[in-house]
Amino acid sequence: MNDSSAAPASASAPASAEEQVAAKWQQVREMEAKYVDQDLVEAAYADPVLRGLFPLVAHGSLQFSRCTRFPWSHDLPSVLPLHGCLFRVLRLGAEEHSGGGLIGEGYTAAEAVAVLVAHLPAGCGPAVAGRPDVLEPLG
Repeated sequence: MNDSSAAPASASAPASAEEQVAAKWQQVREMEAKYVDQDLVEAAYADPVLRGLFPLVAHGSLQFSRCTRFPWSHDLPSVLPLHGCLFRVLRLGAEEHSGGGLIGEGYTAAEAVAVLVAHLPAGCGPAVAGRPDVLEPLG
């Protein structure tokens, strides 16, 4: 299941970033296990910093965006569960010169989330409403 849409805004007023993030987390938490590892989702949701970011699911990975609209920010680590008991923390789509690729691994969802959180850039959250062009650069 690829994730390509943010939570819809109400007809009367656009939803705040906080409301969009909360709605998306609810949707991700209710996904079937065939789409995303639920232990991973719950471990990520338990972290207050990750809970403030916009969650995305693609090809079994749990990804995060600093904004609530496509094309997402693509500048935060992601977690990819592998068959068996291993989770990889990656910078997806990052170029070699930017330190892309494998960040670390965990044998449990909680370990992988701890690795991910330890590698989040300062000031990466909470997510803001809109597309990536509204974001401040990460320092």
